[in-house]
Amino acid sequence: MVDPIKVYPPKPSKVYFFGTCLVDMFYPDAGMAGIQLLEREGIEVIFPQDQTCCGQPAFTSGYHDEARAVARAQLELFPEDWPIVVPSGSCGGMMRKHYPDLFRDTGHEVKAAEVAGRVWELTDFLLHVCHIKLDDLGEPTTVAMHTSCSARREMGVAEVGPKLLSQLENVNLVEQVRAEECCGFGGTFAIRHPEISGAMVSEKVDTLVNAGAKEFVTTDCGCLMNIDGYAEKNRKPLAGQHILSFLWERTNGKKGDPS
Repeated sequence: MVDPIKVYPPKPSKVYFFGTCLVDMFYPDAGMAGIQLLEREGIEVIFPQDQTCCGQPAFTSGYHDEARAVARAQLELFPEDWPIVVPSGSCGGMMRKHYPDLFRDTGHEVKAAEVAGRVWELTDFLLHVCHIKLDDLGEPTTVAMHTSCSARREMGVAEVGPKLLSQLENVNLVEQVRAEECCGFGGTFAIRHPEISGAMVSEKVDTLVNAGAKEFVTTDCGCLMNIDGYAEKNRKPLAGQHILSFLWERTNGKKGDPS
């Protein structure tokens, strides 16, 4: 099946922000950076307080009834027709690609398809809807980019991160070999197949280090947790950051300042 042509909406005055579980629990700075980047573009950000999980862990584990129960609660959180932005290709892919199938032939089929049609991965939204222009205020540095499998394959945004980074004049983006290969996280895959996942992340860390980068950025907190955690545990000279945190810090001129 050929994916439909992506048609971007005009820049809106408001968006809904779906934060994801990993942002909420482990990387709130990435979520705040995304909100700050949007607000700087003149967009009001609405964060529905009742949001929880997109349902992907249950869905990819084959528990579709349980996934529907979780996902159904999210469908009612976005009543207006504003875009729904997600700082994750993985959760974005779940909501945009899999919600329509998950709710097919149920009473929520129409609503699920309508919500899915308004879901955008946030870096894609910043580049192609906001047409963001980045003024680099940071010191010279060399980074590598890891785009998650879901962001690459389900959301089709593999080129977005490098394009955003190319706007930063003091950032040297280096290429890694086999950039399209997964880091081995894959949600519950890392739990169900720890040996395979461990081998995959070991190779991913080596390719990033061998590319000449001491820093890497990524579109997904699951990849960040997996790669950064392995590198730290094994004393590899590599530190990671969500790309939204990286972009905000370098263009805000206050590294580490969330204000």
